[in-house]
Amino acid sequence: MAIRPSGVWKSWRLRCLVDDPALRGLPTGAVVTGAAAARDRGVNRTAYVGLFTILLLGLVLFIGVSVSLGQVDVPLRDTFRILAGKLFGVSGGEIQGTYVNVIWHIRFPRALLACVVGAGLSMCGTAMQAAVQNPLADPYILGVSSGASLGATFAILIGWGATGLLARTGVAFWAFAGAFGASMLVMTLAGMGGKPSSAKLVLAGMIINALCGAITNFIVYTANNAQGIRSVAFWSMGSLATANWKILPPVAIVTLLSITFFLTQTRILNTMLLGDEAAVTLGVSLTFYRRLYLLVSALATGILVSSCGTIGFVGLIVPHIVRGAVGSDHKRLLPLAILCGALFLVCADIFARTIVAGSELPIGIITALVGAPLFMYMVVRRGYGFGGQ
Repeated sequence: MAIRPSGVWKSWRLRCLVDDPALRGLPTGAVVTGAAAARDRGVNRTAYVGLFTILLLGLVLFIGVSVSLGQVDVPLRDTFRILAGKLFGVSGGEIQGTYVNVIWHIRFPRALLACVVGAGLSMCGTAMQAAVQNPLADPYILGVSSGASLGATFAILIGWGATGLLARTGVAFWAFAGAFGASMLVMTLAGMGGKPSSAKLVLAGMIINALCGAITNFIVYTANNAQGIRSVAFWSMGSLATANWKILPPVAIVTLLSITFFLTQTRILNTMLLGDEAAVTLGVSLTFYRRLYLLVSALATGILVSSCGTIGFVGLIVPHIVRGAVGSDHKRLLPLAILCGALFLVCADIFARTIVAGSELPIGIITALVGAPLFMYMVVRRGYGFGGQ
């Protein structure tokens, strides 16, 4: 049985019909009326640009706040002076050397990593929800993240990748291998006994999620490595504490390449919302693009998980909120979801570092505390049910 929100799902699939010229020729008279189309236009262009600008300025501001706050508070004015000096060579007068070291070598890379991870997870969630035609999908529900977690746990506790050619990228390599393997298993299971469908993909993801979780727990239970087990336990809840200038570049490059790729795929993503039958009339092979998008998402998720552990709800909640504000046309949805994902994780990291004095909470706890009530609210308000009822 497919688990779909009847009202949200219907409008989500239809909103893309309004603004995409390639889809206007479809025989949609029996599916959507002019009144429904008018209601699904979302915000106008001026409002969208204004919203995007406000969120972008907010992201810059909260990056400054994130860099300023910590066990050693730095005045926000000094923070921006230091960053301006480092990034643009602008001298703002004498500033304590301790402030410079704390901001540039510790906090600023962490804030940038939060931006990259939040943007990447939100991007993957948005793309997967369109690919499997189910707004409840994200890398975690489809088992991609659990596969990456299994691979990273394997590298940390068993030690493969700790020496040799993979010494520097062992965890990242095995996290990607796990994410890729999990996504391929999901596609294989979903394709057994007929054509892959949205419901089969989600159910296959749940199976792989449970299987990878069981194997991960088995490795942790049998490992004779107390330090490694502690590392896996903290890492499995998500943390940006390891952020530095060496980790950031490869994660940022992979994420930016993935974002660039998906930004060129908005027309196909819109087509996916119409379903397989409508896509066939447009000459689009959804099976091929599903596999391609899951592969790219597996690559991005594997790299993100290897850098900061598992962080839930970002790829599930952020696209829902943005979709409710601007509609389901991916030309608008995807850029704004990426920006909101970055902003959300930067804010979550601020809370993780400051909510408990003298200590730091795993960021996955913060995202779950925020995401679970929001998801519960959407389930109750939207009336999610079985089989579209």
